[in-house]
Amino acid sequence: MDLHVLYSFPHRLGTPGIGTTAWHEVSGLAALGARVTLFCGTCDRPVPQVRQVIETMKLAGLRIPYRVLGNDRVFRAHDAKVATFLARTRDLPDVVHGWPLGALQTLGAARQRGVISVLERPNTHTAFAYDVVQKEFEKLGMRVPPSNTHAFNAKRLAREEAEYNLADYLACPSEFVAQTFRDRGFAESKIVVHRYGYDPSVCFPCERAAEGNPKLRIAFVGTCEPRKGLHYALDAWISSGAAAQGEFYICGKFVPEYREFLGTRLEHPSVRVLGFVSDVPALLRRCDVLMLPSIEEGSALVTYEARACGCVLLVSDATGARCKHDHDALIHRAGDVATLAGHLKALAAQPGLLARLRANSLDGVAELSWDSAADRLRQVYEAAISASSHRATGARR
Repeated sequence: MDLHVLYSFPHRLGTPGIGTTAWHEVSGLAALGARVTLFCGTCDRPVPQVRQVIETMKLAGLRIPYRVLGNDRVFRAHDAKVATFLARTRDLPDVVHGWPLGALQTLGAARQRGVISVLERPNTHTAFAYDVVQKEFEKLGMRVPPSNTHAFNAKRLAREEAEYNLADYLACPSEFVAQTFRDRGFAESKIVVHRYGYDPSVCFPCERAAEGNPKLRIAFVGTCEPRKGLHYALDAWISSGAAAQGEFYICGKFVPEYREFLGTRLEHPSVRVLGFVSDVPALLRRCDVLMLPSIEEGSALVTYEARACGCVLLVSDATGARCKHDHDALIHRAGDVATLAGHLKALAAQPGLLARLRANSLDGVAELSWDSAADRLRQVYEAAISASSHRATGARR
């Protein structure tokens, strides 16, 4: 592949969450033969195939802790360094790929030099996310903590919206994310849908006994906060009757006030509060279902991992999960406890339904690996380059 990508990630590359997402995107592109110039805050997990790595949060070989400067200043400093490099380099990339809050100047420099720019959108339009999260907290009689990434921040929103407008393309990991941009007037030609993935060396299924397990084993994995909908999961679980013989494992750190709100729900004899779990794939292999009734997500990585581990998805339509209702998963409208409870009841009462969904899920999961995701990202780049070339040819005519 004769493709040169300047990839800019202002966070710590390789750490859990978006750090893992970015690492796999970079690693996958390099494995496909792309030449990647990587700018990141720090590189916490080396990418052997990438020769040019610039860590913007290093000074004289020493790392500068993010807390010293604060994220806003770190992201702006990172952005300025990448933009300066792009403005001066003679070795122009074919594509610049940036991440939110650390790409405004970089996107401007790309436009000035005629380089195609792609902005990663790991979550929905930020105004949409602020709105739905605020309403959910209010519904529960809670206040969004100021430290929460979804607490309303006018300056952050303005900066992100400026990035949206300046980027040539918005790379959305799910149709759910893409729709939040369409709903706010963004042109279809600006929106591209790609996907995230899972690591087959870590996420894989185990053999299941043919007769199955009479107990329905459910997992919830994620931060325990209103946005992830754990309250909906618990209400549906208890009201469905599945809790009478099943087990519900909750993995993740709680927002303190939210734990208090959940109260006696967490004391139900079927509920196991595990806290932080270091080996999530091992837990998923022991469970039948991943239940994730989020009200807002980009495309939750755990949904890919669960499928690869043989867990059937029981998710809301706001998780950005790659699945099809009643084929390889059961999907409910976000906040619809009655439908979610019905799905749980059906899975508990019909072992054949669970077996069919699991078999279909595993049949289609190979296309959701990180290798496949990198190939899709490559296609996004190549389509953008081709479209740009056609526009340039048309202009000359």
